[in-house]
Amino acid sequence: MDTGDDEGDENLTEETRAEVGSDWKTFFRRHWGALTVFVVAAALAVAWAVYVFWWFTGNAQSTGLVPSALGLWTMGHLVSFIIYSVLWELLLVGIPVAVAAVAAWMWWRRIPYEERMGYHWGKRSRSAGGSGGVGFLFFVAFVIKVYVDGNWNIPISTYSLNYVVGSMITILEWVAVIFGIPIAVGVTWWIRHELNKPNSD
Repeated sequence: MDTGDDEGDENLTEETRAEVGSDWKTFFRRHWGALTVFVVAAALAVAWAVYVFWWFTGNAQSTGLVPSALGLWTMGHLVSFIIYSVLWELLLVGIPVAVAAVAAWMWWRRIPYEERMGYHWGKRSRSAGGSGGVGFLFFVAFVIKVYVDGNWNIPISTYSLNYVVGSMITILEWVAVIFGIPIAVGVTWWIRHELNKPNSD
């Protein structure tokens, strides 16, 4: 029953996806320079946020805000560490990112109104549960890191804050190398492929 309606919905969905894909390609070919700047700026913002967190971790221990050994932490230490780390991230990362967001919005507003209204970006797909999978993979990577470092049979309470945070940063570096490089190569190839196409606009 209702096979005609189902086929119509599927055709409409395929047409919508094709239109969205075409809009993305057109948008990128017209503004590839600005988009490249935004991507590089986003990568630098992530790297800066990680560095700020690493800097705060060392500073929190040197100033006596928290003990170096995790086994000596109290709930007060945990709450203080979270609050101050968030404040420093907002100050040193959040403000520059907000300024960059305003600059990006101003750039978007400079695009002619007719062009902006001509793009159809489609709807966001739901990704519920994705963060749980990422968290599990991160935990597995941390377990591997502990084993490689020879700390498998060492009590967790004796781990230092520097070791835990440093391991997290190392895992992020692994992710950047394993996934970031192939993605960067693929995106670079796609950009060259799209830019070398004859412009049909």
